[in-house]
Amino acid sequence: MRKLLNTLYVTSPNTYLSLDGENIVILKDEAEALRVPLHNLEGIIAFGYTGASPALMGACAMRNIALSFMKTSGKFLGRVVGEVKGNVTLRKTQYRLSEDEGESHKIAKSFILGKIYNARWVVERATRDHGARLDVDKLKGVCQTLANALKLVEKSQDLEQLRGFEGEAAAQYFRVLDDLILQQKDDFYFNSRNKRPPLDNVNAMLSFVYTLLAHDTAAALETVGLDPYVGFLHRDRPGRISLALDLMEELRAVYADRFVISLINKREVNDGGFTRMENGAVIMDDDTRKAILKAWQSRKQDEIRHPFLQEKMEWGLVPYAQAMLLARFIRGDLDGYPAFMWK
Repeated sequence: MRKLLNTLYVTSPNTYLSLDGENIVILKDEAEALRVPLHNLEGIIAFGYTGASPALMGACAMRNIALSFMKTSGKFLGRVVGEVKGNVTLRKTQYRLSEDEGESHKIAKSFILGKIYNARWVVERATRDHGARLDVDKLKGVCQTLANALKLVEKSQDLEQLRGFEGEAAAQYFRVLDDLILQQKDDFYFNSRNKRPPLDNVNAMLSFVYTLLAHDTAAALETVGLDPYVGFLHRDRPGRISLALDLMEELRAVYADRFVISLINKREVNDGGFTRMENGAVIMDDDTRKAILKAWQSRKQDEIRHPFLQEKMEWGLVPYAQAMLLARFIRGDLDGYPAFMWK
């Protein structure tokens, strides 16, 4: 299993990333602000208008260090990708399966089954842990609806029908997401999912954390030799990491959403860190973004037992485990792709 190293987050906009020997050097106003050995890193995410030297980009590509560039809002801009070193047979099989909508549907169904199963678990867990403070009947009703959705997904006939069932299940889950926010209710509330742009504090956090998860998932897919841009549920679109979006579906509720809700309920973020723009968009300030990144890195170190592999691993390795299992399935080593279903 891949060793979980660190992701370097560069949040200062007026910085430049360069290479010095085996080190990445962060320059601010042409003065060295930070120096980190490359062998300690698995990824670099730069926010704002940070630039990077060609030498550093080449070094990251050769070492399979994921280098991504984001807007300060967290919107993905681009990634540096080196020479494709994945198994050519594996990728050819991936492309063939992606071109076949019937085969794509079979694989995509696993992603959505995992997504709905984990969304239901998140709601059930909240009911169990905070029943005295919640409308238990309402949450149990949603849990039953999600259980029924699992049966519908199993019986779905094609991608269009699958997307319809997934959309209905997601709407039911999001209907009670606000109930799970137990603190700072005046400032952190969730009425519906909105992202272009996010219109409230919670959506701003969700969009930001989803981007972090997508980065980690894309890096995991490249590590095992799969093409993160060729998906099964999300179809081809220039510049979109479709397979990474596919694979992270099963991790959204149980990994990303729970993380965001925990930050709010533990008061690790507050309303002062968010600004509403004239167009209604809500953006985070640098301090809030740094606090989220620090907590995200800490969360990745938390240890769990993988439900299929039955091995202990850090949360940050779960995308790599799932990418590995998907690659094994595509190679023909597994009869089906085992979605991550948390218990």
